[in-house]
Amino acid sequence: MALRIDLSEKMTIVIGASSGIGAAIARRFAASGSHVVLAARREEKLAETKCKIEESGDSASWKKVDVTNYEQVAELVDSTAREHGQIDILINCAGHAVAKPLLQTTVEELDAQLDSNLRGLCYSCHATVPHMIRQGSGHIINIGSICSMNHYPEYATYVAAKFGVLGFSRSLYEEVRHHGIRVNVLCPAAVNTAWADVAGAKLPWPQDERLQPEDLAETALFCVSLPKRVQVENIVLWPTCEPTV
Repeated sequence: MALRIDLSEKMTIVIGASSGIGAAIARRFAASGSHVVLAARREEKLAETKCKIEESGDSASWKKVDVTNYEQVAELVDSTAREHGQIDILINCAGHAVAKPLLQTTVEELDAQLDSNLRGLCYSCHATVPHMIRQGSGHIINIGSICSMNHYPEYATYVAAKFGVLGFSRSLYEEVRHHGIRVNVLCPAAVNTAWADVAGAKLPWPQDERLQPEDLAETALFCVSLPKRVQVENIVLWPTCEPTV
């Protein structure tokens, strides 16, 4: 049964909202009443996500942003704060992987994984946290991975970036918790998105048996729905089709 939570007084930024987990989270938070600012590089996909949200009678806007460009990220955050007066929730979903042994991975592929999965996430938090500190509240949800805590051959750079997401998020929480800001990390295993196709990975489990993007969206909403006294450090999500050992 879907959670019922009223986010009508909340402003949410979803980075990586053009497809997959980010788009599902954006739709779910908009359906709960939040105005959602969609950010990613693919304008046509952002417009598509916005259209779906508005077709349901919910509210969204979008802005093309390269998460690896700090100036663009800062402008996204600052313009949202100017236009809406607050930033209550930041959700970082951007990222991709390349499934190759390290020595077959180009330097460009190595940099792209570190930049999209970790550097951009650090940028968005760096730009957003001052606004949350000023308002005395905020909620940050970062999408990690089962690779945030387990090692896998042919994913060394991606694993490094996702380990970094978890370590960064835990450290950031200790810096901002006294300002009423919570930081959560969702760490999914196999999810039915285009991730595997882009990465060149061959997952053995049927698509309909993997985690669905909507599962992550519901979990993110659960984190936001908890009393302010509750901090969820990280949540690991496995599809039942995938072994945990």
